[in-house]
Amino acid sequence: MPAELPPALLPEVASWLRRRSWSAADRPVRDLLAAKEAAGRAGTISVVLPALDEESTVGAIVSTIRRELMERLPLVDELVVVDSGSADRTAEVAAGAGARVVHRDAILPRLPAEPGKGEVLWRSLLVTSGEIVCFVDADLREFDPAFVSGIVGPLLTDPGIQLVKAMYDRPYELPGAGEGTVDPIGGGRVTELVARPLLNLHWPELAGFVQPLGGEYAARRSLLERLPFPTGYGVELGLLVDALETAGLDALAQVDVGVRHHRHQDSQALGRMAATIYRTALERLDRTHRLKASADLVHPLLTQFTRTGGGFTARTHPVGALERPPMHTVAEYVSRHTA
Repeated sequence: MPAELPPALLPEVASWLRRRSWSAADRPVRDLLAAKEAAGRAGTISVVLPALDEESTVGAIVSTIRRELMERLPLVDELVVVDSGSADRTAEVAAGAGARVVHRDAILPRLPAEPGKGEVLWRSLLVTSGEIVCFVDADLREFDPAFVSGIVGPLLTDPGIQLVKAMYDRPYELPGAGEGTVDPIGGGRVTELVARPLLNLHWPELAGFVQPLGGEYAARRSLLERLPFPTGYGVELGLLVDALETAGLDALAQVDVGVRHHRHQDSQALGRMAATIYRTALERLDRTHRLKASADLVHPLLTQFTRTGGGFTARTHPVGALERPPMHTVAEYVSRHTA
């Protein structure tokens, strides 16, 4: 047994947690307005909602942001919903609630769109102008404007901060257990089973993030435009790891915004998400020479099983690894932002 047990966290992570973790209440919105005015152009804020078949929730989110953070208090400068091919009334509902709606395929049309959330976030940089870009998932229920004001706060008040993640409780409404039956900490299954072990093992500097895969985060455009974007569900892990490599741990932060209520995926969808996230991590381990392996180590397919009338049926899904290049290398983006 060693004479001295190792600390639970790296010393630099323990220090980071004390200095770079806040509550949304630490920065009242009216203080943020003063900081925004003082920042000038650097304080302009774009909020982006990536959306696919979210007609039941997107309207309330848009309405809340517009009413509380654009009309009552002028914190947000533009609110954009990027529709990635909804078959329902997502676009109509979002526009009716006050968002500017842009279809994914109308952005950078020379490049055929790939399916996936990361693709939508990457393309959104071309149709927004704020120097601070805030991403919010479109499936949230009981939406609180602190999901926006809380995470843009550190970017407005501290020029050294580059990216801020929301942290929150993620309750899980137990299926089949009766109405109102909730596990208060049961959400975030892919985070706990896949992302957190990967980060703790390979990027222990990021072990302090409570919700590394959360879809609510804000960052400076000057950082986002320098990062590659995984096109699928690996985008959150990829951006976080790459932001660490590009800007350093002290440029990253997190803010407690309370409780996140959202739609839960079934276990097979979670399996596909987990495989994509794992492959995204492998790409970064290989890119930074942390992983020495033969080219055929990764088999980019995931087979899952569903019981049907004749037994179990296998379905195989590709585990995507396509990444879009840093936006500052895209001619259309450079032309738009240097004009």
